[in-house]
Amino acid sequence: MSWTRGSRAVLVVCVLLLTGSAGCGSGETRGSGASPTPVGSLLGDRDQEGRPYREVARRGAPGVGIEVQPGRAGGWNVRLAVRNFRFSPAGTAARAVAGRGLARLYVDGRLVARLRAPGYRLADRLVPRGTHHVTARLYADDGTVWAVDGTPVESTADITVSESGSGSVS
Repeated sequence: MSWTRGSRAVLVVCVLLLTGSAGCGSGETRGSGASPTPVGSLLGDRDQEGRPYREVARRGAPGVGIEVQPGRAGGWNVRLAVRNFRFSPAGTAARAVAGRGLARLYVDGRLVARLRAPGYRLADRLVPRGTHHVTARLYADDGTVWAVDGTPVESTADITVSESGSGSVS
């Protein structure tokens, strides 16, 4: 699909996680709900902020897809599609619970937002002329990075903005 807003044309893509998911989920975990006890095992690997990876089995692991579209009033609308994952409300206890937590949104490796819901408006100033990588990564409420096979649970979309103000997403 493509959209046009002024001189900005955008191709919307749902990029799915490395966990082998085959479709975008609704944001609700399936089954009986989240486990009340910590899950997974901590790895030695860490993200760019020094947060350790929390390894979980591929089966039932959280997943995330990302979709980016131009906003009607400027900026970019970011929408996350999660699987086996629920966003925790602010003030949730700092512990790892299966399939719960928040997403961190990065542009070119720089943290721009902590998300407790699947939608976010990304300001134009964060994606000036050039190609930019918009990444959503899932975290447990204790700050650890959800990981499968040693790889963070994340998804990335590229935004390319030309000098004429047009942009595309892939």
